[in-house]
Amino acid sequence: MSARFSRFLFLGLALATGWLRGAEPRTVVFFGDSLTAGYGLDDPTSEAYPALIQEKIAAAHLPWRVVNAGLSGETTAGGLRRVAWILRQSADVFVVALGANDGLRGIEPAVSRVNLDGIIDRVRARYPAAKIVLAGMRMPPTMGEDYAREFATVYSEVAREKNLTFVPFLLAGVGDDPVFNQPDGIHPTARGHAVLAETVWAVLRPLLR
Repeated sequence: MSARFSRFLFLGLALATGWLRGAEPRTVVFFGDSLTAGYGLDDPTSEAYPALIQEKIAAAHLPWRVVNAGLSGETTAGGLRRVAWILRQSADVFVVALGANDGLRGIEPAVSRVNLDGIIDRVRARYPAAKIVLAGMRMPPTMGEDYAREFATVYSEVAREKNLTFVPFLLAGVGDDPVFNQPDGIHPTARGHAVLAETVWAVLRPLLR
């Protein structure tokens, strides 16, 4: 085998290997609570908003796969305890969508903030190159106007200070609208999840290019 042919063979193998590696799907992890898990839906594996995001990814012919790591009842404290287990798999984009249960339980926003900071720090420690998206949550005024204001502020401040991609309100256009919610008034219907998917997709898609 000539030296010239060997160089061309090596270059061809290198290019082919790089192409194949680039074609492998990367991973978007949705780390949330029942809103992410799709509580109450007939088929969460196809109707919850992460599944709908996967459909949008496929339609756009993007090399990404979605992992739904939502767990009903999860709080930010529970998420902090669980995140290391989730991070045993790869994560190129990590979407944090936690805090609704904190608010419903009246947990101090400062405590939720510490937990969110901890989750983000652990993701960055494990995958420094991962892009992190924070989905904001809000509480209704019935929880107290001061509490609702302080709670919402946690998300915008964490997103700014940690330099995160930010979805201001995961339930935008869905919260408090009976048309898009199950009888409990908390969990979205399949139609509601379709709205959530559009809200998240608008922020997520630029990160997947």
